[in-house]
Amino acid sequence: MNTVHKIERWGDTHHPKVLDLVRVALGIFLLLKGLAFMDNTAYLQNLIEKQNIVYLSSGVLMGLVYYVTFAHLVGGALIALGTLTRFACIIQIPIVFAAVFLTGVFEASINAMLWPSIIALVLLCLFTIIGSGPWSLDKYLASWGDM
Repeated sequence: MNTVHKIERWGDTHHPKVLDLVRVALGIFLLLKGLAFMDNTAYLQNLIEKQNIVYLSSGVLMGLVYYVTFAHLVGGALIALGTLTRFACIIQIPIVFAAVFLTGVFEASINAMLWPSIIALVLLCLFTIIGSGPWSLDKYLASWGDM
């Protein structure tokens, strides 16, 4: 058995049910951030542009804006429902990592979303390891298929 299966088995056996409520809250938070970015793409575009890390053409910049928005919407819904949780967390981690370290840590002014982003990053890493848990659509579908 390889390391990934060992981690998955450990996560499935050591998962308190209260963490499922935390997982749902994280998913709803990410879904709401996706809706906020969809509602105001100019804000997200400005946020990415002001980092001045590399020059991005307008097409690449808009593609990045749409990727972040789509990933938050779909990933947040998947995490909240508890289906494909590890995959959804892996998709979210680079986005939230960039939000923490590019807009929060290196910026001179204090970012209002820094602490929620740090908490979301820690929880995404946690749910990547432990998975969706007993109160999830994955567990329900697995038990339904056993009937």
